[in-house]
Amino acid sequence: MIYELRTYTVKPGSAPIVAKNAGTISRNIRGDDYGKLEGYWLTEVGPLNQVMHLWSYKDLNERAEKRKALSANPSWNNDYLPKIREHLVRQDIRLLNCYRTPIAPSSENNLYELRNYRLRPGSMKVWTDTFLKAMEHREKYSKLVGLWGTEAGQPNEVCHIWSYPSFEERMTARNAAVADQGWQEFLKFSGQHIEEMWSTLMFPASHSPLK
Repeated sequence: MIYELRTYTVKPGSAPIVAKNAGTISRNIRGDDYGKLEGYWLTEVGPLNQVMHLWSYKDLNERAEKRKALSANPSWNNDYLPKIREHLVRQDIRLLNCYRTPIAPSSENNLYELRNYRLRPGSMKVWTDTFLKAMEHREKYSKLVGLWGTEAGQPNEVCHIWSYPSFEERMTARNAAVADQGWQEFLKFSGQHIEEMWSTLMFPASHSPLK
């Protein structure tokens, strides 16, 4: 399975318009016939004026085939693309290998956090293995939605998504985790393998499978 995280930076004020068209026109055309939509979000804190959408495919060959078929779809070209092109400033793509398959939160209307870390070359396996083992400590306080490592886009990068009921509960969970001795041990290990860290807080669009 290969995942694709597409990040669109749009003109100020355009993110709700882009998300609405993605949830109506695009979904009516695509369904899950051209790749499965896993999640769709609008950023709230971090990089602004962005929408992020996560797709899954069986492999890179299927992705290439389905995207080729989509690009030949007249409705896609005539009804949808003109609706978003005027709003786009930049498009970024990460192709991702999955280490933890996405698990939807038990409730809806969540705050999501995307954390992406650029690791030192050669650290991917040892970091992800140790991170997943440490979940017995970290997930006492909030749940991991999914974990991926980059195949293309930014090299040596891990991406993990978390969900929280609110901003306040995010802070409560993170403060509690930092005080947990088991998680502290992981943080001591983790720091030596990380070169840069980013965090983006985002809310799901109405059509996002991950709420």
